[in-house]
Amino acid sequence: MNKFAAIILAAGKGTRMKSDLHKVLHPIGGKPMLFHLLDSFEELSPSHTVVVAGDRHEQLRDAVAYRNVTVSLQEPQLGTAHAALMAKDALAGFDGLVMVSFGDCPMVKAATVRKLCDALTGDTKVAVLGFRPTDTLAYGRIIADADGTVRKMVEHKDASEEERKCDLCNSGVIVAHSNDIWRLLESVGNDNAQGEYYLPDVATNAIAEGSRVVAVETTPDEVAGINSRAELASAEAQWQTFKREEAMAAGVSLRAPETVFFSWDTELGRDVEVEPNVVFGPGVKIADHATIRAFSHLEGATVGEHCSVGPYARLRPGAVLEEGAKIGNFVEMKKAVMGKGAKASHLTYLGDADIGAGANIGAGTITCNYDGYFKHKTVIGERAFIGSNSALIAPVIIGADAIVAAGSAVSRDVGPGDLRMVRGEQLVKPGWADRFHDAMKKKKAAAKK
Repeated sequence: MNKFAAIILAAGKGTRMKSDLHKVLHPIGGKPMLFHLLDSFEELSPSHTVVVAGDRHEQLRDAVAYRNVTVSLQEPQLGTAHAALMAKDALAGFDGLVMVSFGDCPMVKAATVRKLCDALTGDTKVAVLGFRPTDTLAYGRIIADADGTVRKMVEHKDASEEERKCDLCNSGVIVAHSNDIWRLLESVGNDNAQGEYYLPDVATNAIAEGSRVVAVETTPDEVAGINSRAELASAEAQWQTFKREEAMAAGVSLRAPETVFFSWDTELGRDVEVEPNVVFGPGVKIADHATIRAFSHLEGATVGEHCSVGPYARLRPGAVLEEGAKIGNFVEMKKAVMGKGAKASHLTYLGDADIGAGANIGAGTITCNYDGYFKHKTVIGERAFIGSNSALIAPVIIGADAIVAAGSAVSRDVGPGDLRMVRGEQLVKPGWADRFHDAMKKKKAAAKK
């Protein structure tokens, strides 16, 4: 493929989103929709990528500051062709293919863009991306021959009844060579009801010049636009469906696929089993043969082979489970490592902790890692046994093979193989409870008279 540059239009106000956040920064699968496009186009190794911004352009500049992206400003907003022209200075001197797409259509794939670019052969000057929706609604139409040669581009409101019967609709995505696109953009007029310069007129003007324009088809889902919260939810559902199918095709068992939610970077190994109602936030890696039980939430966590998580577990960023470790119901981990075969079966918080292989953490155990100003670390040695309802007050080290008795509040290190018991002395008063009950019953009876 020839050298390639991408222009992404993102200058709209996005008023239907009713949000303080720029429309194209709203996430799908935990990643801004704009970044879905940028990552797809990155597969084509673009020489330049230009995002054309208008309203809230500062947000876009901040968002892409660490990426090889130029932000150009469209002010005022005079239509999509005018917006594309705002990238001309950023692409000065570029010699190659230029694609124009939309930031609120985040599902366009690199393979589709490649097909568009490959269509520019011979005397073909422009390639446009079309789709055939179930309901053509008010989409503009592409009137084309069987070989894809475009005879006419027409807006729905201007189409004849015969033209409206055509179900090939215009997505708005176009590709042309840099030698042609600026001239075609500059020739677009604004003789329409809105007084704006529209991108589809690039193809119309090319046809008027006698140049060939071709249409490449894709699926409606790939070019679905997002202009409202409802459409954002629909795109999320579409994306989640794709990720579930992808996971199962790769050897993951999803007990109830429709209830499992992935992030853009979720990694699952082979023979992983995921029970219903599991949510994967960003940064999760699950190794082969692990089991994630129902109603668990994982984010920024790494789970090793043959591990078990949940049900009702929460793994927060920095949680690491080594091979065969177990986290049970109502256990929370953050910045903590569970060594090989270690387990915390229920009702436990493990934060800023390093837990050795084979250690057993009893129910109700808490690592007290925060003193109100700083976080401190708890280290638990291999095969240590932490009894139920224990508080480990960091910084503290529990040695290998040590035992902490149930109900202990441990604030000093425990040596390897030692027992640490921190409890108040038990007080026993024989017969006191019987005398108490008798006295209370008499008092209650007297009160009723």
